[in-house]
Parts: sequence; C-alpha cells; structure tokens
Amino acid sequence: MEYLEHDCCALGPITLAGEGDFLTGLWFDGQKHFGAHLSKDAEYGHLPVFDRTRLWLDRYFEGIEQQSPPWLCLRGTAFQREVWQILRRIPYGRVTTYGQIAAQLAQDKGVAAMSARAVGNAVARNPISILVPCHRVVGSGGRLTGYAGGIERKARLLALEGANFR
Repeated sequence: MEYLEHDCCALGPITLAGEGDFLTGLWFDGQKHFGAHLSKDAEYGHLPVFDRTRLWLDRYFEGIEQQSPPWLCLRGTAFQREVWQILRRIPYGRVTTYGQIAAQLAQDKGVAAMSARAVGNAVARNPISILVPCHRVVGSGGRLTGYAGGIERKARLLALEGANFR
C-alpha cells in the first residue's frame, strides 16, 4: 500500500509518498507532474521513511551535505529511471546540462547521440524532488531552465549548495 503525508520544508508545502521502507515521491504543492506515478489506491497515513526523509531534508536545508537519502523507489519508464540514476550521481554543489546527460547516456548505450529534449522530459518527471537532484540540471551556458517545482525554488536550492551555474 502506498501512503501519502503532507508536510512543509524550507521551500514550502510538500507531499511525501512511500510504500513500505521506500520513498516513492516528494513533490512541492502545485508542482508539474504531481503524483504521476502514484498508486490509484494511495491514501494518507504515516510511514517511518517519512521521518527519515524529514531528517534528511532538515539537515540539507541547514546546509549539511547529505550522502545517502532514505531508500528510494523510482517509478517510471526504463529511460526515465536511467536519467534519474544519472541525476543521483551529480555531486552536491555542482551542475550539469541536459546535453551532457544526453551525451553520457549515448556513451553508456554505445550510440552516436541521444536527445537532450528527451532527457529534459525525463528530468521534468522526476518523482522525488531534491533527493533526486533534478535542480542540478541547467540549460546550456548555465541558464536556469525548467524545474517542475518552479525556477525560484531551483535557484534557491542551487544557492544553498553554493553551486556556480552562470
């Protein structure tokens, strides 16, 4: 059974989703693609993973680099999950571009090229904001583009991490 819990973090109201020991979602209220992969029978309730997630977020917003998020279960297409795994490897305080992720995927797959636009679509559908750091992906030249939680939040997250994105 998948459970939901409404909470608040330093950047506003959020909704957490989880099943068993795993976090399956973290969205800002009003975020694009909110709950896209939620179970149809999800209901409000509490799970211990929500406590671990809140602790992780509290430390993160105190400016403490967090190494290991709570256990995550990323639900999406195979391509989306590949992109999200790359997002998880972007170091704290660093940024990459959609094009660089596309190039990395192409290299990993042994193909000539992958679409940066397809990567952008997968990044936008990341179901676990902040912990899967899609905010660390910027446009070419360091432009702040596309963040389902809003560009202002993206800028604040990058500033918190001390990221140089310009």
